[in-house]
Amino acid sequence: MKKNNTIAKTKVENLIAEYLVYIVKELHGSKCTAWAYRSDLAQMVAFLKENYPEGLENPQKIDVIDMRGFLVGLKHAGYASNSIHRKISAARSFFDFLYVREIIKMNPARYVRLPKLEKHLPTFLDFSQANLALNLPDKSKPLGVRDAAIMEILYDTGIRASELLGIDTNNISMKSGEIKILGKGNKERIVLIGPPAIEAIREYISVRPQILKEKSTPDFWLSKTGSPLARKDLYMIVHKYLSQITDGKASPHVMRHTFATHLMERGADLLAVKELLGHVSLSTTQIYTHTSIEHLKKSYNEAHPRSKSKE
Repeated sequence: MKKNNTIAKTKVENLIAEYLVYIVKELHGSKCTAWAYRSDLAQMVAFLKENYPEGLENPQKIDVIDMRGFLVGLKHAGYASNSIHRKISAARSFFDFLYVREIIKMNPARYVRLPKLEKHLPTFLDFSQANLALNLPDKSKPLGVRDAAIMEILYDTGIRASELLGIDTNNISMKSGEIKILGKGNKERIVLIGPPAIEAIREYISVRPQILKEKSTPDFWLSKTGSPLARKDLYMIVHKYLSQITDGKASPHVMRHTFATHLMERGADLLAVKELLGHVSLSTTQIYTHTSIEHLKKSYNEAHPRSKSKE
């Protein structure tokens, strides 16, 4: 008789599983959002197992002191303020879920003071770096053609990694130069593509059967084995090219930041950039105005004859 090595989950872990399903099915959150919450809440569970295990079977016993202990533990572990903010916010949302369901009488994370968010200017490529990145894929090979299409679309539209992976041929209108995107919260929006991206898509469609081989999948983007392209595969593709031209971050989000920054530097309207990025709040888009101002200052200091003080 085989032994059952499955470790029974605690009540809190089972409730977290229910909460993650709730995020996707009821709140229409993305699977990526649910994955991030699961990771953050798993850290909370690990902390409670070590320090307050009784709370894992009876959520009512988890109190404010426990959550403050979790916060202190994160600080001692060296997590950045933004990461701590996100993890405590995940705990707050989870306990709100339990409170609404009347499993607990008080949200213990609600009274934990969140650390201030650190504001960082986004990492982006300048024009020459962006052009270099777009020309790095080896288009003599089918996978290089695929990579070129990915890089072109990311730069041309500023869409998120998850949004790019959700594209299929029915979403693309070559004639009008538009792609219908399913963004955060299952909200649809239209993004625009120029001639280089349209041509890159056409080239990828022509070589896609060579990558697909004998397999069959409706997914537009394919891995080298012909399977649907996974998120980690997309990150590896983008990192492969960006790491050759920059020592900073090399993720799909860098292309998103580059798209927005270049639009702002060329005088695009902030509200238009907001719509193209799919931002809910204008304040989220406004960070690119700071980036543009920094760029203008640099250009002024380098070019204007009166920008430098006399020695």
